[in-house]
Amino acid sequence: MSFSVDVPKSYLDMLFVLLFLPTLLFAQGNMKWKAHDMDRPRPKIITPPENYLPVSPPSDAIVLFNGKDLSLWEDMEGNKTKWIFKDDYFECVKGSGFIRTKQGFGDVQLHIEWAAPVPAKGHSQGRGNSGVFLMGRYEVQVLDSYDNITYADGQAAAIYGQYPPQVNAARPPGEWQSYDIVFHRPRFNNLGVLEKPATMTIFHNGVLVQDHVEIWGGTNWQRYTPYSYHPEKLPLSLQDHGNPVRFRNVWIRQLSEQPEQAPNYPPAITLSTNDMQKYTGTYEDKDGEKFQIVLEGETLYLLRPTNRKDELIIYSKDRFALRYTAIELHFHLGENGIPNEMTLTFTGESFKFKKIE
Repeated sequence: MSFSVDVPKSYLDMLFVLLFLPTLLFAQGNMKWKAHDMDRPRPKIITPPENYLPVSPPSDAIVLFNGKDLSLWEDMEGNKTKWIFKDDYFECVKGSGFIRTKQGFGDVQLHIEWAAPVPAKGHSQGRGNSGVFLMGRYEVQVLDSYDNITYADGQAAAIYGQYPPQVNAARPPGEWQSYDIVFHRPRFNNLGVLEKPATMTIFHNGVLVQDHVEIWGGTNWQRYTPYSYHPEKLPLSLQDHGNPVRFRNVWIRQLSEQPEQAPNYPPAITLSTNDMQKYTGTYEDKDGEKFQIVLEGETLYLLRPTNRKDELIIYSKDRFALRYTAIELHFHLGENGIPNEMTLTFTGESFKFKKIE
């Protein structure tokens, strides 16, 4: 793919360049093969592990299909879906259209089990075709890829039109298969410009087939769709491609999108060499175990009986910590400012040491 960008002649031209040039450059850097190229090497065929399905949902999962009804799903206009459910699965009805969840999702872990119809009919993309669309935009292909040749980026577990799976782990039609997908949505800034592309990791029948790949836009047939701003949460959807593909045991875990809370550690301080010298010496606990504090240059260290040496960080005259750890030392200071006792605290437990020399 090649393109040129003219010098902007107006405010609107400038706005277009600012909004879409990062997306275009990102896509250009990831497009090595043309979409659906039959010359693209097809993944090696392997035999997946013995059947271990169904996989029970963890306690924090949202069960999107429990084998009883489709109450958490709707058609793309918000109406009751025409897909049918039987026993413990539901099935696509030709001409009924896509279905989607009533709830929207962002970063998720998704488990879904599916089976291609039997007897197998058709070939290439006309055989057991459906799709799992994260946020309704980013498709993991569902296809009967057992003894069925098609383009590499369109077979089962492909990120459609972009990434073929690393291997073909398909089971025969009629057998239950599984996708386990870890999806992180794209990030946009306040102007709607892409800051970070979406990523996916996929296990097909327990086999890693997509390893944290960066998606370079919406997935589509016969065209490239650059990123465009969309909400942080959107429904999961399943495709009607005219084949009676079955699904069961669909559950999803919402992954935390909040940044980890920053710790409220106090700032470190410095003491004079004379003040630091007051803490040096040997400290002994009630069982006779001895720790030493030594001063080397301008740094205090804690020496343990195992000859391990840890640097000490000073928070105050009576509160120290071992660098990089949550181990704290609290000193009881005498009237002259010299410690006579040290308490070592770690994981909620405290150990007292008396200064003996």
